[in-house]
Amino acid sequence: MITQLFAYGMTGTTGGASGTGAGGSPYGLIFMIIAIFAVMYFLMIRPQQRQKRQQQDLLSRVVKGDKIITMGGIHGTVVGVKDTTVIIKISDNVKVELNRAAISKIVSSKSTRTQTSTQEEAGK
Repeated sequence: MITQLFAYGMTGTTGGASGTGAGGSPYGLIFMIIAIFAVMYFLMIRPQQRQKRQQQDLLSRVVKGDKIITMGGIHGTVVGVKDTTVIIKISDNVKVELNRAAISKIVSSKSTRTQTSTQEEAGK
């Protein structure tokens, strides 16, 4: 089926032996190129942009007290936040300063815990 579409795009016919020869409409070829770029955009570029936006949102929400996992697999608690770096506490007396981009996941956020406890208190 795909080969038939390409044959149609190249020659303007459905394939097989055609009496018209190699001539055909160039619009079919242009349409196929545009269709390939559209498929590439929706299958590759758009999901990457969405994932990048989600990662940037995650990094902007990091606050002191959050438990995080780095891209290297280190688990720690955020004890300080700067413009481009974060200081995490890995264990007693061990603090490491990391680039914000090294954060892979927020395990538990202080802001969501505060919102949850506030909602629970309001429900009492």
